Amino acid sequence: MQKYLARAGVASRRASEDLIRAGRVKVDGAVVTVQGVKVDPDRSVVEVDGRRVRPAPARWVMLHKPPGYLCTRSDPEGRPTVYDLIDPGMADLFHVGRLDYMSEGLLLLTNEGEVADALLHPRNRISRRYEVTVAGPIPDNLGPRLRAGIELEDGPARIEDFRVRPGARKDQVTLELSLREGRNREVRRLMDAVGVTIHALKRVSFGPLELKNLPRGSWRSLQEGEIARLRALNRNE
Repeated sequence: MQKYLARAGVASRRASEDLIRAGRVKVDGAVVTVQGVKVDPDRSVVEVDGRRVRPAPARWVMLHKPPGYLCTRSDPEGRPTVYDLIDPGMADLFHVGRLDYMSEGLLLLTNEGEVADALLHPRNRISRRYEVTVAGPIPDNLGPRLRAGIELEDGPARIEDFRVRPGARKDQVTLELSLREGRNREVRRLMDAVGVTIHALKRVSFGPLELKNLPRGSWRSLQEGEIARLRALNRNE
């Protein structure tokens, strides 16, 4: 059932489990409150809050999120969201992880909740690569410190690749780094922990996908080969 709801674009697999527990899901007219119920996609009638739902064709979108946009469907303060940047017909897609308000870069949106959950699960250790513009100069031992691991409030965090190149201004340095966790604001918290001031943060890759020259604020549909590579990253399959 969880897979069916995620495939129908209702919610991610985990969020679908919450819907089931809350008694908001019916199969063939009967309320389902336990996990793992089997459904026949061709014959079962599945309803959520009284509305019938059916699996939709898989949809994957890569968005170049600009700074100043929230990864949420709506904001009480009226600030712009990533859903303002895509077609209204794609409002049922949910974002795979998030980038914070002032960060930019590669953000995936999809209706394949099960695959999205797998990409975010720590067991799969999906690599994310970032370009981080910081105030220079930086400490000589910054790379080794970040590779060795920095203790954060939710446990130690470490990076993998680390490169330094000149920034656009003389008082800036650009760090190219990658990590395999998706904790909330992890890069920003790492830089804060080592006393480095961030001027800009951009995610340039997620797993096998690269942002490349996709313009800021633009999106494109993923190709079948790209979707297949994402699905293959689920090591539980």
